[in-house]
Amino acid sequence: MATLIAFDTATERMTIALRRGDRVVAHEGEGGARSSATLIPAILALLGEAGIVIADLDAIAFGRGPGAFTGLRTACSVAQGLAFGAAKPGLPIDSLLAVAEDARGDAATMRVWALIDARMDQIYAAEYEHDAGRWTTRVAPFLTDCDALASRWRDDPPAAVAGNAIGVFSARLATADAALFPDAAPTALALLRLAEDAWTQGGAVDPASALPLYVRDNVAQTEAERAALRIGEGAPKEPAPPSRREGSEAGREQSCPAERSAAAPPRRAR
Repeated sequence: MATLIAFDTATERMTIALRRGDRVVAHEGEGGARSSATLIPAILALLGEAGIVIADLDAIAFGRGPGAFTGLRTACSVAQGLAFGAAKPGLPIDSLLAVAEDARGDAATMRVWALIDARMDQIYAAEYEHDAGRWTTRVAPFLTDCDALASRWRDDPPAAVAGNAIGVFSARLATADAALFPDAAPTALALLRLAEDAWTQGGAVDPASALPLYVRDNVAQTEAERAALRIGEGAPKEPAPPSRREGSEAGREQSCPAERSAAAPPRRAR
């Protein structure tokens, strides 16, 4: 059995899980922006609890998104730093698929829409189906809203809906008779199960290819633009240039801005 660590910081929760043989250790904390300061220490503590070092891992799995941009950059840069520093492969996992896996539990078959609150009255969404022991993607992750989902679901109602967007949008989501899993999240154990499946199926990649999944066209939207959208004035015709804080990854997938900067702490840990 592979020795794997998996973590996700795409939502407001930071989740980490590590398997060594039959033993699994896990940790949860605050995600998003806070995880940029706490993820590496938490990982090192979990490795210590399991009695291993980074070099003992077979691969490093992480939730690649979609989700909070700061959280995605943190998870990606730490995963790449660990992988580069220890010469290990990466296992990028869709954070929405981890939501679906958490909702599945022990069910052998399931078709489910996974929804994560994307803020700005929008939703990150994807549809997955589990059968014959594996997941397939029916609708790849995309950015949407309640009205667009209602239109999509009118002709093809969802069998199940999972994720924190259920609680955020409540009755605005046209879920009809679908089974609801509002507490489903990209938990550490769900992510670890997916990582184990990905490892078995040959899903490991070179660290340079372990990239975040951004699905919002303009991740550098200014506060003024957001305020304009909220009050119905509409966004400017030309998007503002990316801010220093948000970077320039709008509309594309690039290497994490700090993909190698996280390598130093793991080297010292070994």
